[in-house]
Amino acid sequence: MTGADPGLFGPGSVTWQMHGDPMMWIAGIRALYLQALHPRAVRGVMQNSDFRRDAWGRLMRTANFVGTTTYGTTEAAERAGARVRKIHSMLTATDPDTGERYGVDEPALLMWVHCAEIDSYLHVARRSGFRLTDAEADRYIAEHRQSARLVGLDPGTVPGDRAQLAAYFEKVRPELAAGPEAREVDDFLLRPPTHPVLVPLREVLWRRVAQLAYASLPPYAHELYGRPAPAPATVTRQLRLTGLLLRSVPARVRWQLPPKHILRAMARLGPAARPAPYKLGR
Repeated sequence: MTGADPGLFGPGSVTWQMHGDPMMWIAGIRALYLQALHPRAVRGVMQNSDFRRDAWGRLMRTANFVGTTTYGTTEAAERAGARVRKIHSMLTATDPDTGERYGVDEPALLMWVHCAEIDSYLHVARRSGFRLTDAEADRYIAEHRQSARLVGLDPGTVPGDRAQLAAYFEKVRPELAAGPEAREVDDFLLRPPTHPVLVPLREVLWRRVAQLAYASLPPYAHELYGRPAPAPATVTRQLRLTGLLLRSVPARVRWQLPPKHILRAMARLGPAARPAPYKLGR
């Protein structure tokens, strides 16, 4: 609709088209696995929340933040960012080995969380069959200097393409480890608390989803966690099959699930704003 606010990204962005893909949920779980390998970052989460009791709430809050910043108005996105910055500014964590107390909004920690998330979204989407050229992948990474700004980072310091993102991960790798907090995240993701009646469903469905997210991690992450993964070609086939199955569910059905960010964006901007991968490159 003429004059309607397209938000921070808008329908012409890679972000707008890609974040409507159902594989983003598996990508989000991969991001949790990856983020947990930074001891200082994951400690900030574990010491400020009951992760096992509130992990689903945390996952949904992240999904809501991504949905709001992708498909909401500019004002809604800025409000969401201000809320996250305020919460982070009040939280600290303690290093059990040194006794050092530090803020969870340290730029280095915010950078790790951001890069692990963007890398996971992009990796899972492309590997599962969402078609992006290398130039579009670079554009996606550059677009998310906006989301980095919202959480308190200087956009100029944030990786803006695949080469810069790879260089960042190479630089930070010596700081990574699968400490006790990472083990707790791994245990939760494999065996989340479930009503006894639902345990068989958890073993059949959820465990496979979590294992697939884990398998899609880079080899160094598998080494740190100490759990092997299937051969890369096998993982790619599994991701493509999962993507095919999830994408066969009509988008209108998927988008009815809360919090309905995409439906609200289409109501605001008109049906032409409908996200779809075939619109990329037009």
